[in-house]
Amino acid sequence: MKKVIVAGATGLVGSTIISILEERNFPISEIKFLASKNSVGEKIKFKGKEIEIRELKASEFDGFDLAFFALDGSLSKIFAEEAKKRGVRVVDNSSYFRMKDGTPLIVPEVNGKIIKDDDYIISNPNCSTIQCIAPLYQLEKKYGLERVVFSTYQSVSGSGKEALLDLENGTSEVYPYPIKDNILPHIDTFLENGYTKEEMKMIEETRKILGISDLKVTATTVRVPVSYGHCVSINVELKKPFDLGEVRELFDGKLGMVLKDSPKDNIYPQPLYARGRDEIFVGRIRRDFSRENSLNLFVVSDNIRKGAALNAVQIGELLVD
Repeated sequence: MKKVIVAGATGLVGSTIISILEERNFPISEIKFLASKNSVGEKIKFKGKEIEIRELKASEFDGFDLAFFALDGSLSKIFAEEAKKRGVRVVDNSSYFRMKDGTPLIVPEVNGKIIKDDDYIISNPNCSTIQCIAPLYQLEKKYGLERVVFSTYQSVSGSGKEALLDLENGTSEVYPYPIKDNILPHIDTFLENGYTKEEMKMIEETRKILGISDLKVTATTVRVPVSYGHCVSINVELKKPFDLGEVRELFDGKLGMVLKDSPKDNIYPQPLYARGRDEIFVGRIRRDFSRENSLNLFVVSDNIRKGAALNAVQIGELLVD
């Protein structure tokens, strides 16, 4: 049994982590919820008890074993190190530590075994990256990866509660333009190379998790007017010829994936049916006739649940095993 903290407990990801900890009966002897001053005194129900939210401070980590961080990078930078000093292991959802040397970047089904006993800060990948890694890992093992092209259709919940209000009200408090009835080819800030930070996250994180530093990867990330559920069209060039039947078998019930791929019956992955689900849905699997040894697939997952909270809790489960 562990003494556990959820930091950033009131946000979409933090609140979902709390729900999943309860659902999966995570081995907890004591739990503490931390948030900003504005939320102090509010209560969150956990396993039938009302637990009061406390202010995020370094001293709050004293005497605890494990912390789930649903904070922005600037806060994770400070408080993850403070937790580490106090012997608390941190599963961090921010982007701050992901690409740092020596920090494991983990999708449990794929590379959970690389976590060492002396790893005190473990990074959760970007939500859009997480759902792509399992199918890519399966393809890499069987055929080898030559090149990957990501085109994403990302829901507004990835930007938090305020973005959901933008979608509902047709406002533009979070985005530079209204997202309602609109599509924005713009997630995070633009860089000098013309890519956005979100696109570079997907490129760099994919290479790191799969352990292929020279993998050819490119990405275009797009915000769409959907509440929950990220969709990614993935074009993959493989090193070897492949059979589509064998490819489908790689995804069917493997590594948390569910195959939804019967076009004649209009069966394919959709965010509406992924919402609130743990699985990664894979479909629209077809040969890319424009390039040798290439194929297309469409991958959908609940970005808040699997793409952030569940993956974090699964990392936590590895740490307590």
